[in-house]
Amino acid sequence: MNITNFAFPTAIKFGPGARKLVAKQLLKEGCKRPLIVTDRGLSALPVLAEFMTHLDGLDVAVFSGVHGNPTCSQVMDGAVAFKAHGADCIIGFGGGAALDVAKVVGIAATHEGDILEYVWDHPQVRPIVNKLPYFVALPTTSGTGSEVGRAAVVGENGTHVKRIVFSPKILAKVVFADPELTLGLPAHVTAATGMDALTHNIESYLSPAYHPLCDGIALEGTRIAASALLTAVKEPGNLKARSDMMMASMMGAIAFQKDLGAVHSCAHALGAVCDLHHGLANALMIDTVLAWNYETVPAKFDELAHVCGVAGGGKALVPWLQQLKASIGITGRLAAHGVKPEHLPRLVEIATADICHQTNPRPCTAGDFEALFKAAM
Repeated sequence: MNITNFAFPTAIKFGPGARKLVAKQLLKEGCKRPLIVTDRGLSALPVLAEFMTHLDGLDVAVFSGVHGNPTCSQVMDGAVAFKAHGADCIIGFGGGAALDVAKVVGIAATHEGDILEYVWDHPQVRPIVNKLPYFVALPTTSGTGSEVGRAAVVGENGTHVKRIVFSPKILAKVVFADPELTLGLPAHVTAATGMDALTHNIESYLSPAYHPLCDGIALEGTRIAASALLTAVKEPGNLKARSDMMMASMMGAIAFQKDLGAVHSCAHALGAVCDLHHGLANALMIDTVLAWNYETVPAKFDELAHVCGVAGGGKALVPWLQQLKASIGITGRLAAHGVKPEHLPRLVEIATADICHQTNPRPCTAGDFEALFKAAM
């Protein structure tokens, strides 16, 4: 194994085979009874069974109640499983949904109340006062970068509106970023999650917030994703492309502490109203929103085009994105993915209320969101 160690600020063990180091790390910390938090589909696949062969010396239980976009009830069910096992630590294993749930199961297991009482904008938000279980994260997709984030997105049970628990206390103690875990991903999942990573980097760079450190990370993350995504989709066994996408995914999540933009506000609305996969929703909206943003920050579009290797400057970036999407199999407009005109009022309402567009380079009104959704329909 050729493992590279980072601290940014989370300790990261990056490279093929990193998953084999988890047991040693947990035992070193005195942890013996981990709860693996994963999603329903992944739990039935060989990748989880193979990972568990490397957990010798541990008494392991699995909670696989995550499915679709993560919800409050999934977190609370995970907390019940944690207590039933007498767990002393948590292993998050999966894509963004599983990792977001895993990050806050420890809160629900050690604190009173519903997890939604811990979201940052709750009128009587509860503080995280008790010690949280030791938590490590293993991403199995290259999209959200949730493994390095200090926020967890959970949806309300009824409305599916996305709410955010935000605290440095929920950061993983160690991230085991093993690109071999992504080798079995289907092409459509690689494509959608890869577009999520690319969107994170692009929107972070376009945000007007002042954060040159994140700008540098976002530009390099964009360059890496732009170079690797097509190969990762077309050559699923290409370990270099898989490694590059995993790195770009983490870089996007690190960069978006600078905040995101209107693409994500639209995607959050599409997830809540139409239950669209988050990465797919970003992919379906990114060219429409960026075309609308272009006139506000043309110099930044020039930089993005440069790192993506796009000839013709910033004006050529959106056509390049459209061609990239077609090349990786993301086709059709919103209507082709189940979005209907009657969804529009609720989509506009949720997107307008979403916090992400507050750092869009061009201010967005409800009327703007209505026009953007119609343009993408």
